Amino acid sequence: MCGIFGYIGHQSSLPILVEGLRRLEYRGYDSTGVGLHDGETINVHKTVGKVNNLKQVLPKEANATMGIAHTRWATHGGVTQENTHPHASYDGKVLLVHNGIIENYRPLRAKLISKGIELQSETDSEVLAHMIGLELENGASPQDSVRNMLKRVRGTWGICVMFLDHDLLLCARNGSPLIIGQGDGEMFVSSDPHPLTSHTQRVVYLEDGDMATVTRTSIKVASKQGRSIQTNVQTLEDSWAESELGDAPHYMFKEIYEQPDALRHCITGRVDREMGTGRLGGMRLAHSTLVQAPHVRLLGCGTAAFAAEIGQMLIEKMARIPAVTHIASEYRNNDPIINTKAIYLAVSQSGETADTISAIKEIKLKGGQVFGVVNVVGSTIARLCGQGVYIHSGPEQSVASTKAFTNMVGALTVFSMQLGRSRNMSKEQGRELIQQLQQAPHLMEAYFEDVGPIDEAVDLLANAKSVLYLGRGLSAPVAKEGALKLMELAYIPCLAYPAGEMKHGPMALLEEGSPVVVVAPSDHLKEKTLLAIHECKARGAKIILIHEKGDAIAEEGDVSIAIPKIHPWLTPLLTVLPLQLMAYRTAVRLGKDVDRPRNLAKSVTVE
Repeated sequence: MCGIFGYIGHQSSLPILVEGLRRLEYRGYDSTGVGLHDGETINVHKTVGKVNNLKQVLPKEANATMGIAHTRWATHGGVTQENTHPHASYDGKVLLVHNGIIENYRPLRAKLISKGIELQSETDSEVLAHMIGLELENGASPQDSVRNMLKRVRGTWGICVMFLDHDLLLCARNGSPLIIGQGDGEMFVSSDPHPLTSHTQRVVYLEDGDMATVTRTSIKVASKQGRSIQTNVQTLEDSWAESELGDAPHYMFKEIYEQPDALRHCITGRVDREMGTGRLGGMRLAHSTLVQAPHVRLLGCGTAAFAAEIGQMLIEKMARIPAVTHIASEYRNNDPIINTKAIYLAVSQSGETADTISAIKEIKLKGGQVFGVVNVVGSTIARLCGQGVYIHSGPEQSVASTKAFTNMVGALTVFSMQLGRSRNMSKEQGRELIQQLQQAPHLMEAYFEDVGPIDEAVDLLANAKSVLYLGRGLSAPVAKEGALKLMELAYIPCLAYPAGEMKHGPMALLEEGSPVVVVAPSDHLKEKTLLAIHECKARGAKIILIHEKGDAIAEEGDVSIAIPKIHPWLTPLLTVLPLQLMAYRTAVRLGKDVDRPRNLAKSVTVE
């Protein structure tokens, strides 16, 4: 969500900060600002809107070699210049940027007002700057002033603090990621690894409870109590450099068409064709764990949850043991019963999803073993779990996920094979699945060579009051993912239902001309899906049908879009592609900001 970037070194900080903010744009935000320290004064520049808007109010040159910057996603207070970060203390000696939410900010705010401090914004973050300022005024060091402030607040934070009278940056983390990049005579602070890759590959990940003093030449990490912690410098992978747009009109367009190569990267080296099984060494699963697990539980939010639902069904089909998918934000708060022999999978593109992180902590607290299914190496979930599988889709710049979804499904398919072969799935079944899975990237490419009448589908979708998405079995979560994409990008209300549930309520929305998107591959549920199609058509609905090439069901659609034929258990890898393109082209037709939809963030780092 919100983004932080900081710099202290020997170069002019302004262009570095602006470029850092630009590389954080994909996270989603509504206002942005920078604070510059030239050794004598601190100057703040901020504005509502995008980084390009900020550029209009920045000086052409600045002598500052230290600064902090922020992209804000509104939580406390509206989208106004006053609420935009950075926030200054009452005396101007402290400047702060903050990601997260301070839960007890109201009584803290009231106490500041009682002391005669006039707050300039509605935010919870400004409170922190004033509290640090008061500590400094009472003689505390910068480190103690931040530490004393943190002892009095509840919530989540990733903060970077700059001081008028001190040549350093102070950073602290609790539940919101912060990474420090180590250069030569310069240091960088970021809430995300992407902006750091153009400056350095050497990074230090802060853990919850850490506080770091960052100078031009050193990083010193300490606990909240002041105990020194040894810094562990890690190396960023080259693949996490910013993805270049090239000739593509949008990042989402580019990432949709990158899916064949992304899926190849995901499955390469992870299947054993001879034995017909998956091979996920990073999960470090003992054979006894696979055989004795009573059930599998999968956790995720949004797109990750829909991928998890597909994984759940594949686990049950291949391994014949119960599997359940949970929305991570609900799971933790429902006081779950943890079976220490069960397998728990935490699915997240960013690896920073706050709700999923909280669920993992709850499971681990109660003795459960959690495995991460994530995209970002070194992310909080990856480090918290310590074991799992990277989906290797590469960086996604568009807020709406595409290639991460198919790679999550690909990774969960491989896991399901490994679990299934350890229990009851035959070698022959495993070999057939592997052969088809390895063909999936080629079939994706074949579909992209002829995507079908997507624009005819857009004609029906673009002016719709609402859109109903239907599917059965593995196609039900695919329908949910398709509905989410159209809703995210085009701001059209969408409902996704298992096709059998359509007559239990959603049918009331149907009227003459209502578009209904039906995902109907050639599986054992196709005939039942056909019944739902007939019920919709009888009420005047227009059917947008996703089907397999050569299937006679094509004649049932007002707009019929064919995908290549594939094993019924692998159809989600292909049926989702036209749904992504439909959402993308509808948003383009309506003039929406495809890569950065309103009110949304790529990485949801607050609960």
